[in-house]
Amino acid sequence: MPRITDRDFKNSLNSEQYRAATHLLGPVLVIAGAGSGKTRTLVYRVARLIMEGIPPETILLLTFTRKAAANMLQRAAEITGPECSQVAGGTFHAFAHKMLRSHAHLVGYSRSFTIMDATDTRDLVQLLARQLKLTGPGKRFPRKATLASIISKAENSSKDLQEIVQDYYPHLLKDIKGMEMVYQAYKKYKKVHDLMDYDDLLLRWRDVLVENPHVREGMGRRFQFIMVDEYQDTNPAQAEIVRLMATGHENVMVVGDDAQSIYSFRGATINNILNFPSMFQGTTIIKLEKNYRTTQPNLDCTNAIIANAQKKFTKRLSAHRTGGTPPVLYQAKDENEQAAFVAQQIEALIADGTEPNEIAVLFRAGFHSFSLETELNARGIKFEKRGGMRLVDSAHIKDMLSVLRIAINPLDRLSLNRALLLIEHIGPKTAEKIFAELIRSEAPYETLSRFKTRAKWAAQIHQLGRVVMDIKELMKGGNVPEILEIAEKWYVPFLELHYADDFPKRQQDIGQLKALASKYETAEDMLADLALDPPEKASDERRGRVVLSTIHSAKGLEWKAVFIISMAEGRFPAPASLNNADDIEEERRLFYVAATRAKDILCFCYPMFINFAGAGLLAAQPCRFLTEIPSELLRSWRAVSNGVQPGHNVRKSRQPDHVARKSGSQGESQGDQDPFQPGTRVRHSVFGRGIILQKIGKDKVEVRFDIGGMKTLHLAYAPLSTI
Repeated sequence: MPRITDRDFKNSLNSEQYRAATHLLGPVLVIAGAGSGKTRTLVYRVARLIMEGIPPETILLLTFTRKAAANMLQRAAEITGPECSQVAGGTFHAFAHKMLRSHAHLVGYSRSFTIMDATDTRDLVQLLARQLKLTGPGKRFPRKATLASIISKAENSSKDLQEIVQDYYPHLLKDIKGMEMVYQAYKKYKKVHDLMDYDDLLLRWRDVLVENPHVREGMGRRFQFIMVDEYQDTNPAQAEIVRLMATGHENVMVVGDDAQSIYSFRGATINNILNFPSMFQGTTIIKLEKNYRTTQPNLDCTNAIIANAQKKFTKRLSAHRTGGTPPVLYQAKDENEQAAFVAQQIEALIADGTEPNEIAVLFRAGFHSFSLETELNARGIKFEKRGGMRLVDSAHIKDMLSVLRIAINPLDRLSLNRALLLIEHIGPKTAEKIFAELIRSEAPYETLSRFKTRAKWAAQIHQLGRVVMDIKELMKGGNVPEILEIAEKWYVPFLELHYADDFPKRQQDIGQLKALASKYETAEDMLADLALDPPEKASDERRGRVVLSTIHSAKGLEWKAVFIISMAEGRFPAPASLNNADDIEEERRLFYVAATRAKDILCFCYPMFINFAGAGLLAAQPCRFLTEIPSELLRSWRAVSNGVQPGHNVRKSRQPDHVARKSGSQGESQGDQDPFQPGTRVRHSVFGRGIILQKIGKDKVEVRFDIGGMKTLHLAYAPLSTI
């Protein structure tokens, strides 16, 4: 292989990439904007080190996937030769595991410790909860998957359990003492039985480095050059591991984009990348601002999105490509009209020759695409969904729809079995006996409503029979929303019983199902439409499929055309983020990630009315991040009776309430009178109606919502209005 020269580097990299790839000594922070070629930069950095005579075994490349590390080293080998095979590369967890096999005894484990997978972890916390008598007949306690998730969040974020529950599962605070008991028992059990879970690999390796100077000094001598990809996605333990392993040299290069830090729910923190220069004194900061993915009109828009971020490294991306048209902002009447518009545009793109897999629809939460899924199915447009869950795949949706299916067909064995097993004390054998009785009956609904038994579940099975009869009668008139109201009223007690951990979120899904129902004339039509979704095909058959994806699942990917839907307050930012300024900032970054996925066509969709569980159809304001984009950077469209019409500005003449309150202009115009006093009835776009109980300082109120319960809201962010 001919020797690579410096001229080859200059010909292959732009000036910023070249500077990063050839800056070898000392700490370096590379702020790599979206689509700016960060992987290429890392590949050439590895190649440059080897070209300069650095022994490859003294180079460590840490990534978040094994595939990413292997790909980078393979590409570096194509430049410099097979020496790259000796570079230490892999994920943080794989590297930590390898190191612990030699050093675990220093933190109280044997070198032959066993690693628990996710299933093992869930089963263990369930076992411990049972031993502590926290679960059993008549007791409600968080499920094993939820317990395992809470424990993992606490470990990775260095927060205590109560903080995690308060932030992510506030409705489970009543169980905090029991969860603390399980957590302590879990940690003790692992130590006694020589077990480590996935999180322990990082945490115990960090402990080894902190507690043993000779080990960290040895690591510093062994790995003279450390590189880390996607540094904005690291958690506190990973940042500390990097710092400790650089003992004696500080030849650390980290590459990432603070504007794409969106995984705080996994324990990642934007502070790692923001604070890198203070962690490593004398850091050289290099910004990659040349974008190779999209066009300048799209970049002007995404630059505007991130410009108002409170915590950031300031940068402005410029396009390597020429041409392009401004992004589109489409205002729909509601989410059904939004779905029709997006499906119509997808049809047009495919007709013009765009491959379906080059088209993506992105959304904040999985249920936001439910209307679109039914619309695409109706038009015969194939799609695959990534992240979240399809409407018909959700267990709670299947549960509630089972009573409709029984009303249509009393001999639907699967649906009857599903409904019966929701009732406490009814198991598979009893369900079989009940089904056998219905088969023999000429009037199965009445048989169910009068089923002869002395069992504890008699009243509930009689109620099920009456509900099915009521639904059957309503089906004659075709009132689908009213049918779902009856089904929901019957199902909600079971929802709270079987899904106590997250029933508020699941109830919101039911609200979306009810919103969909209004477009169907009969329940049979709706059920048939939902069932049309075909099973997943093999991955090699997905070229003909449009991608529907949550934004988190879309990070790192790109498409020719990208539609971002439901850009309305109450949908985006996520309602759970409204009480925390840091969470709002992460929502802004999430929007930025979504908008930077587009190569050519970018479209934002905003419905004027959205459906909220427990509150019905409510008027919505455009997402606060949309209102910050200068209108001249967008092409605005609005809905008309039979389609869409370009050129109309959909922005309202006044700012959204949350913006006006922040500026203080409303208060001044009203003589500084505060409308949010204790005793005032208010409405929230997500939680519905409620009453203010007390004022907390100048900016917060405690509200008891009729449906949503007790909430503490920040007036600068919460979409709250007086009634």
